[in-house]
Amino acid sequence: MYEITKLTKQYKGNKGIVHALQGVNVVIPDGDMLAIQGPTGHGKSTLLQLLGGLDRPTGGTLVFDGRDMAKMGEMQLTKLRAENFGYIFQSFNLIPTLTAQENVEVALVPLGVKAADRRARAVAALTDVGLGDRLTHLPSELSGGQQQRVAIARALVKEPKVIMADEPTGNLDEETRDDIFGLIEKLWQERSLTVILVTHDSAIAQRVPRLAQIKNGQLTIKRESVSAG
Repeated sequence: MYEITKLTKQYKGNKGIVHALQGVNVVIPDGDMLAIQGPTGHGKSTLLQLLGGLDRPTGGTLVFDGRDMAKMGEMQLTKLRAENFGYIFQSFNLIPTLTAQENVEVALVPLGVKAADRRARAVAALTDVGLGDRLTHLPSELSGGQQQRVAIARALVKEPKVIMADEPTGNLDEETRDDIFGLIEKLWQERSLTVILVTHDSAIAQRVPRLAQIKNGQLTIKRESVSAG
């Protein structure tokens, strides 16, 4: 569970201090699926990066499973990130010279998983996302939807508690978008994951149980899930 109180993030910009987040307060229970929408440049991706331990807040508290990530040392945060969070990006972020299987295995290296186990878990993860027959394909040999499936397998292979998805369907056509989001929904339900999703796509946002909006660095819950209500 996340418990976030008065969270702020500031950057030095060309014209002075940029207040990317201004006093965000939100609780994200285990097993929640939360979509975050808002205008470009108003703090969506900044919040996702903070939740995923990829950046640090300027102020406030960011408590995950009882630990304030804002106060963690770099090694502690790196360990927490490696063990608990999986990431899915709009641009897939696959390594072009590695096969689908090797791209998934990469996520297990920081956890010290032995090579044979890495291979077995990568094969299982790719099979789970429908790519068991594409293990040796390079990213250039895969469609956009298939590349995003590899990225989803990479996020899931370390069995995280939380999936951070930053515009995961942004580079896909409408039919592929629906397939990929359907896969994310299925995995969320089957694995009791917490999913935090940034999206510009209102069609996707309407399918997510809980919806928030960020505007001018401030977050407002626009729709609560049935279970939360």
